[in-house]
Amino acid sequence: MTSHPWLRNTINKCMYGQITILYRSLPMEEDNSQIFEHANSEFKKKNFKQADELYTEFISSCLKSRVCEAGDLATAYNNRGQIKYLRVDFHEAVEDYTSAIQANSQFEIPFYNRGLIHYRLGFFDDAKADFQQALKLNPEFEDAKVSLQQTLLDQKQKINRGY
Repeated sequence: MTSHPWLRNTINKCMYGQITILYRSLPMEEDNSQIFEHANSEFKKKNFKQADELYTEFISSCLKSRVCEAGDLATAYNNRGQIKYLRVDFHEAVEDYTSAIQANSQFEIPFYNRGLIHYRLGFFDDAKADFQQALKLNPEFEDAKVSLQQTLLDQKQKINRGY
């Protein structure tokens, strides 16, 4: 990983009598924010391995410090889930999408993404519930509308075939 001066974790020392105190030159929130932005940048450039590592670092830091915006944490989980989806690691992707939903239950994208995996695995009831929730949060979400319609059709066909 290339490290930019603004991304490095710098530690400064202060002397106070006989006690050496270590402190970070950047507040945790700023450092985390920079990791998150760097992860998003790598994700947009399709450098998925790098983005995955950075999202994991961001998520881990958020869980330890508990000083993260819910929306950022949800986005990090969702995007890392997308990387896992592209690697066909469906179960891990579902875990990340579920964590994104737990971080921000008003974020429709992880519902949609999790619904796609449920659909692909033939779990039509779960897919239907996820697509419906995505549409409840964003009624104009066209991909969710199409996916819900396809899920209902395929579910009906499955029932008609006796499965």
